[in-house]
Amino acid sequence: MANPPSIPAKPAPTTPTPAAPNAAQAASPSYRLPALDQDFLLGDSMRGVRFLLEYAKAEEALRAWGVRSTIVVFGSARVDENGGGRHPNWYAAAREFGRIASLRGGALCPNGNERDNVIATGGGPGIMEAANRGALDAGAPSIGFNITLPREQEPNAYSTPDLTFRFHYFAMRKMHLAMRANGLVVFPGGFGTLDELFEILTLRQTHKAPPVPIVLYDPHYWKSVINFQTMVDEGTISAADCELFGFAETAEGAWSELLRLGLDVVTAARQG
Repeated sequence: MANPPSIPAKPAPTTPTPAAPNAAQAASPSYRLPALDQDFLLGDSMRGVRFLLEYAKAEEALRAWGVRSTIVVFGSARVDENGGGRHPNWYAAAREFGRIASLRGGALCPNGNERDNVIATGGGPGIMEAANRGALDAGAPSIGFNITLPREQEPNAYSTPDLTFRFHYFAMRKMHLAMRANGLVVFPGGFGTLDELFEILTLRQTHKAPPVPIVLYDPHYWKSVINFQTMVDEGTISAADCELFGFAETAEGAWSELLRLGLDVVTAARQG
């Protein structure tokens, strides 16, 4: 049998003073305006409100900047521009892709006040930094959806400051990454990258999201990490599911593959 809810202890009586007869009432936490009461806002009962606030704050800023659609770039935060192995190549390719997509996709407002295919990343270092940096090379804005984590929690220096957001909830961050996505380019990464990739693949497979072209950069890496053909052979996915994504080995190839898979590039002529 559940324990009955606890009853607040009876407060000690207060004696009004002539100088401030209602001082105790005015100082009580219950008297604070709810919007200014952090103890209240950060309590368990307000989790839904905090979730809504994380949605609304980013949504308002994105609308103010005219961001109609994005190209999301995922990849490892641990990739270093001057690191070992293939890290420098991955970083350079992500930077170049960010530049190409920003110049050709509509981030520079060729249609007035609407921006299309704006580069959006998780806002952190590594591949995310490189893609944001490439957009800056093109003179275009880009988005950083950062999240508070024990590691890699600070925003990189290349996302547009007005479009750099910090989230507490992974779910709301995922929603903002997905809801405007016109395309997705996934560079080599770890658990977080795999999580985001399969989130979008699942939405596409189940038709919970509109057709979004998905490109995996560096087929050698991805085919080593995930044996998609084994999944087909064992009947856990269908062969058609492998048509939800393509592969690329260069930044230019990633852009071409997005177009082949149906990336919508709004042009001034089409707008007119």
